[in-house]
Amino acid sequence: MKRILVAVFATAVGIGLLAHDAEAKRLGGSRSFGMSRDSGAIKQATPAPTAPSQGAVPAKPQQPTAAPAPTPQPSGMSRWLGPIAGIAAGIGLAALLSHFGMGEGMASMMMILALVAGAVFVVRLLMRKAEPQPAYAGVAPMRLEPSASAPTNSPESPAAADVPAGFDTDGFLRQAKLNFIRLQAANDAGNLDDLKQFLAPEIFAEIQMQYEERGRSKQETDVQQLDAQLLELVTEENRYIASVRFTGTIREEANAPADAFAEIWHLVKPLAGSGGWMVAGIQQIQ
Repeated sequence: MKRILVAVFATAVGIGLLAHDAEAKRLGGSRSFGMSRDSGAIKQATPAPTAPSQGAVPAKPQQPTAAPAPTPQPSGMSRWLGPIAGIAAGIGLAALLSHFGMGEGMASMMMILALVAGAVFVVRLLMRKAEPQPAYAGVAPMRLEPSASAPTNSPESPAAADVPAGFDTDGFLRQAKLNFIRLQAANDAGNLDDLKQFLAPEIFAEIQMQYEERGRSKQETDVQQLDAQLLELVTEENRYIASVRFTGTIREEANAPADAFAEIWHLVKPLAGSGGWMVAGIQQIQ
């Protein structure tokens, strides 16, 4: 009987480790890298907010009774490392208890705890399978191709001092927010082909390295609120440079509340040719 209880307990420990929610990271991992600028407009950027602004636009429709965001299982050999390590740890712990003469009462208690842990894991697995897909899944790739047809003076996208008159700031920021959400989804899924379309070579190399560091596993972040402000649009070295300040809230851990963030993305586009805007740098706001 003791051997059966030991085996059940060891298996439960492995399941417990498998069910652990790993912390995900948004695109860039909250780091600054690539292009960095310190112009007057960027220096005036305010620190990261503690809560989303009243005019913030939800990044996607909110689900009234949504389950916690899941973390998909890693692919390949890495997906088995957690269960193997958990079972090994459980066997070691169970052997230690047996060595010190675990009584029948204690053994029964361990079996009950193991069964409860297994039941919790099964319930959470079923809830995750029933969860709807994110609203932005399947969005077609978009280029940041704003028109310069009409001036923008709307309160939702305040005019920046370093933006030429007549530039369609609203249209530009709308596309910027769509691409922000799309790139988060591509980063979560490890879609390197999609990321390569929108990232400058040095930025793509950094994101690819971060993907390798997390074991090429999939993850899921949840953009709750998203605002964007065009800080400046300048011409330097035969290219346009647009600095966009993104603020809002994003959930990077399944069982935790969404965290506020604020960072500046520097986008570049050649003066000549038909190339689209590319992310050339991500700059955190201190």
